[in-house]
Amino acid sequence: MPTNFTVVPVEDGGAGKSSLELVFREEDITPRRPYSGDNTPRESSPFINNTDHDRGNYYDGKNMALFEEEIESNPMVSSLLNKLANYTNLTQGVTEHEEYENEDGVTKIASSQMGTFIGVYLPCMQNILGVILFLRLTWIVGTAGIMESFAIVVMCCTCTMLTAISMSAIATNGVVPAGGSYYMISRSLGPEFGGAVGLCFYLGTTFAGSMYILGTIEILLTYIVPNTAVFVAEKKEDETDAMLNNMRVYGTCCLALMALVVFVGVKYVNKLALVFLACVVLSIMAIYAGVIKTVIEPPNYPICLLGNRSLQNHNFEKCMKTEVIKNVTYTTELWKLFCDSPHLNATCDEYFTLNNLTEIQGIPGLLSGVIKDNMWGEYGPSGMLVEKKNQSSVPVQDNSRDIYKPYIFNDISTFFTLLVGIYFPSVTGIMAGSNRSGDLRDAQRSIPIGTILAIATTSFIYMTCVVLFGACIEGVVLRDKFGDSVKKNLVIGTLAWPSPWVIVIGSFFSCCGAGLQSLTGAPRLLQAIARDGIVPFLQVFGHGKANGEPTWALLMTVGICEIGILIASLDAVAPILSMFFLMCYLFVNLACAVQTLLRTPNWRPRFKFYHWIEKLCLIRRGVGVCIYLSITAGARCLILKKSQGIACLRCGVPYDTL
Repeated sequence: MPTNFTVVPVEDGGAGKSSLELVFREEDITPRRPYSGDNTPRESSPFINNTDHDRGNYYDGKNMALFEEEIESNPMVSSLLNKLANYTNLTQGVTEHEEYENEDGVTKIASSQMGTFIGVYLPCMQNILGVILFLRLTWIVGTAGIMESFAIVVMCCTCTMLTAISMSAIATNGVVPAGGSYYMISRSLGPEFGGAVGLCFYLGTTFAGSMYILGTIEILLTYIVPNTAVFVAEKKEDETDAMLNNMRVYGTCCLALMALVVFVGVKYVNKLALVFLACVVLSIMAIYAGVIKTVIEPPNYPICLLGNRSLQNHNFEKCMKTEVIKNVTYTTELWKLFCDSPHLNATCDEYFTLNNLTEIQGIPGLLSGVIKDNMWGEYGPSGMLVEKKNQSSVPVQDNSRDIYKPYIFNDISTFFTLLVGIYFPSVTGIMAGSNRSGDLRDAQRSIPIGTILAIATTSFIYMTCVVLFGACIEGVVLRDKFGDSVKKNLVIGTLAWPSPWVIVIGSFFSCCGAGLQSLTGAPRLLQAIARDGIVPFLQVFGHGKANGEPTWALLMTVGICEIGILIASLDAVAPILSMFFLMCYLFVNLACAVQTLLRTPNWRPRFKFYHWIEKLCLIRRGVGVCIYLSITAGARCLILKKSQGIACLRCGVPYDTL
């Protein structure tokens, strides 16, 4: 039977559109989405942006030169730099980032179709490498030793890698919706699992903001401007309380300032995203460059030991009790710290009198053999002195006055599980790529590849750092959490090249950026959960400003974040953060395991390393044929026995793609 065709002429004015777009108007093929009264999308699209963007600029930035001379006008390096210039680590749904104005002044939604490297790999890398690496990893290596620290890193990285595999299965289970990891999980596994994961993820992200702010204030008050402290301890035993009070005051002010920036407009945060990423990359490069330099010329950071005890050397210059100047013996500044007068006949501390002073290099270098002494850990209670192993000393009976002397102590009790809880937040951040699912060109491909590669890269960095720190830095310096033995320098900064300030400034801006990103992403996550109506009393947080900004959710996030600020200790907030992220990852893995064991019809992940049997078609007596059938209730496999083989009827992907 002949088929009639209708030829539709295409005018020149529609050069930017295809013929089908001219025949069918957009409103004829795309139904309008209803909106709620507060000018925000309904629960079918809880985030501001969506995947129904204009995809006409798919080939923007591509190198499609037909002739060699055209490469000069559109080179590949220029395209990469242009993408890096537009790099952002903000979560999806930030309207200031998603919107732009054209030449006519009309605001439109920008469809930034990102690839694996820019959209997933770099954001995950930036979120994983953070405050724990710069402020606590050296202390963990010194306390637990290289072997147990390596075990901690392997355990935590294995946990996140398994979670990333489960998340990849969720991401490849059908079409990946826009809206981030919560929207992806809730729409794939149901609102119950999505709500449980979302609430744990929200609380973890909120307390992560507290941890980053505390890290920022610790770097500021300890290493950059220590003289700006509001509370100053008159006695040495009061230094801990004064530091906690300073953290609370400065942390609250910093939280209020960051919340104001997020409320006014996160587009300013977005403009600094590339700066924060550069700080992380330069800091990592400075660490490895410093390790290489120790082979040629180790840095000069002498530390002073009294017997086998490490001393705080920021109140004296010379590691000696007395010095001879023009045949006259004088006492030093160190003498005054242990004796009641500067005279030679003064009454001095017993341990100071019986033991000699020794000066050693704090960073002996990669070839020094110090790795043998740092192989095993040295746990202890709070108040335990930091002592050098295998160093001779004369013990004394009365140690009650040690807390008043310039020794270095453990500020908290240390044990293996505590160090696991403190370290685990450093491997979180694996959902940063999936949070931009609507901005990815191919989310089903980019999320698994980018996330797993980012975890593999950061795991390699952490493992090598554990070994290199133990092989280059003296044990008493590693266990010195705040760098008191190296003149109040950041311990990891003493290893960096060309200057410790590279790490100090880089870690400061990195923590500031991570805190702003947490305060940006957490309110939008709470807003999405509230709009789904999973928890009734949270529905008030689904409302916001006219442009969709989650004002009430931001206030709730700031209130919860202030709880972590009032705790005022990075070592106390990190285990709380670990608990929420572990619960979040538990639900993700549990959901995938239950779906697989129950063989639910709508569970069809295409991630081959997770569910590889989906790629196979059983063949009997010849060639089997796989045909996919769309069923409203989901995918069902109907096995038909035939003389030639078996036919599998499923829903999802055409059979010729197997």
